Amino acid sequence: MSRIRILSSIILAAVAGGAAAVGTSPPAADPAQSLRTLQGRYTSVAPEPWGAAYGFRDFAFDRGRWSLRFTLSLDAAGRQPVFTFRTGGGYRVLDASTRVPGAFDAVFLEEAKRVTLHADDPALAAAFGLDRCGLAVGVEQDISVRGCAGWKPVVQCGEDHDLLALDADGGLRFGVRPADNDLCSADKRPTALLPAVRRVD
Repeated sequence: MSRIRILSSIILAAVAGGAAAVGTSPPAADPAQSLRTLQGRYTSVAPEPWGAAYGFRDFAFDRGRWSLRFTLSLDAAGRQPVFTFRTGGGYRVLDASTRVPGAFDAVFLEEAKRVTLHADDPALAAAFGLDRCGLAVGVEQDISVRGCAGWKPVVQCGEDHDLLALDADGGLRFGVRPADNDLCSADKRPTALLPAVRRVD
């Protein structure tokens, strides 16, 4: 289950500064183009409720590519991490969503999938379906070929059909993921947005 901003206020201020000399109005920034040319890193403001646990999302964008580092923890402080999932690849921003105002349909390629198990309690690993993946605590494993728990192999699911939007404050918003984490086809694209991740560099 990244996924950075061009601040519209900076863009408009720069354009307005140039336009004022000739007495014209600045053009509005194109949100789709802003999303297609994201640069930098966006993260959760704080660990976010994910069911009975908490998740922290860390996205990076660079010249048409994206990456995600997602860590799930039992506590809001992030001191009891269960696992970290990493993925990334190219991405495409498509047309404006017909169901979620302000959002765009997007496809995020997942060229590789990797998981690190942090929990050293076998029962806890089993509760998250991680006990059958051949994971060693603290060691990142490539699960691209065989998959693991709710993550399908790349050959079966190498595309994430999501939503993408920029909010008024420049935050980046993705779609609400289903319980089975399956966004492998366009018909499963979310119909609501998660809270924004914020630019940190």
